[in-house]
Amino acid sequence: MRVVLAEDSLLLREGLIRLLNEAGATVVDAVGDGDALVDAVVAHQPDVAIVDVRMPPSFTDEGLRAAMQARRRVPGTAVLVLSQYVERAYAADLLSEAGIGGVGYLLKDRISKLEEFADALHRVVGGGAVLDPEVVAGLFARRRRDPLDTLTPRERQVLASMAEGRTNGAISKRLAISAGGVEKHVSSIFAKLQLPPSADDHRRVLAVVTWLKS
Repeated sequence: MRVVLAEDSLLLREGLIRLLNEAGATVVDAVGDGDALVDAVVAHQPDVAIVDVRMPPSFTDEGLRAAMQARRRVPGTAVLVLSQYVERAYAADLLSEAGIGGVGYLLKDRISKLEEFADALHRVVGGGAVLDPEVVAGLFARRRRDPLDTLTPRERQVLASMAEGRTNGAISKRLAISAGGVEKHVSSIFAKLQLPPSADDHRRVLAVVTWLKS
């Protein structure tokens, strides 16, 4: 797995490089700002770009905007965003582009756990969408009345697991319900969110995006 890393903190950047090496990835370039990230992705065309949300000069959303620009330049590049905080708008913006390549949003505290970090990387590179469980929990806690209020508590649990990038099989084990039960809940979620079958759209991703934007 070839990685371009964008992190303005030299200390954290070096730590991430070592962690990625332990996870079996190859860091082809490591940069400290958004413009350098775009240039590195164009030059190396990596499997995934790992990006800090807040980068110079304003330390707001430069990293995220640079990642999206890089994906426009090199379509299909997977993007894994790292953040210190749960930032709902950034997660929604990122997932809105999930149809053109894998995306992930992890809190920085989570990446210290090598197994979970490596698993998230592989799922993102494989085209999936991965949200940190704490991001999912925080977004649910902040959610106000919206169309998703029609979902049952169990359907919300299933949707939260979908947002973390889990398969139906993994959801079945996690929630201790049958595979058929998971399929019924997923179908109900799609129906309630008015997401009919389509050859052009990824309904699991669209369901998560609908929730994030609500």
